[in-house]
Amino acid sequence: MSIKLRLLLWYVNTFRKTDLSVPPAQMREENVKALARFQKIIDYAPIELGEIRDEHIPVRDDAKIRIRIYRPSDQPNLPLIVYYHGGGFVLRSIESHDLVCRRIARDNQSVVVSVDYRLAPEFKFPVPHQDCYDAASWIAKHAGKFGANAEELTVMGDSAGGNLATVVSILARDLGGPKIKRQVLIYPSADARLNHPSIDTYAKGYFLTRPLMQWFVDHYKSSEADILNPLMSPLLTEDLSNLPPAFICTAALDPLKDEGEAYAQRLKEAGNQGSFKEYPNVIHGFFNMPKVSRETLEAHRDVQAF
Repeated sequence: MSIKLRLLLWYVNTFRKTDLSVPPAQMREENVKALARFQKIIDYAPIELGEIRDEHIPVRDDAKIRIRIYRPSDQPNLPLIVYYHGGGFVLRSIESHDLVCRRIARDNQSVVVSVDYRLAPEFKFPVPHQDCYDAASWIAKHAGKFGANAEELTVMGDSAGGNLATVVSILARDLGGPKIKRQVLIYPSADARLNHPSIDTYAKGYFLTRPLMQWFVDHYKSSEADILNPLMSPLLTEDLSNLPPAFICTAALDPLKDEGEAYAQRLKEAGNQGSFKEYPNVIHGFFNMPKVSRETLEAHRDVQAF
């Protein structure tokens, strides 16, 4: 583990005390403040792009959600990446993942569309999953107005966002669209049962903790039965055949690493193409921490190569 990463963990464990008794809305406010303090430590200055703008798009039940479009240039017909942020379905937003989406757009010379899906507990399961599928369908249909090519559509997400990208790929297969060419799953949450060995091994002291993960599940589920629903726990999906090629990556010091690897193995056994990689000496969230870990930019290069 790098010295920078050790210092970050020391800072988090010493000064960022997470009080899980507070309401989620208050937790979001505190999370935004904490991220503002961390941002200069973990990432560089914002990458300038050709265009960044927000829109509101329709989803089911006559609702609207926000998306943010990142265009590296005014060149037409660029590849399209739909990005879903992490945060346990309860925290974070397109603001928290602005810097990482800028980097993805530049490095891949692709239009990135970040989805601000509605959060629990105000909008419990399966609303965020429905938002993300509806958003992918709308974005693919209107890709031309963003200068993007819907035939080159990748869904991507980290943590809970990796779960959402996974489920969108499955729903697109089962519901007849949109046509997804590839999926990138960054330390995805794939099993809400929280029963994999790595969850106990890295239960505390490594940024993402077991109590926080349970807090996420408790706020997201509408009932205990939801935990076994394949949309919430895609590792439990019976049929994983005929899915887009996947690049799945995990962090060696992450409670989620076992379920990410297990999902990659299930995809392989079902006959899908793709690859799996575990990055050493890094924690959950490292994909957003280029100043802290050299593995971060390595992971971005691996995504670009995929």
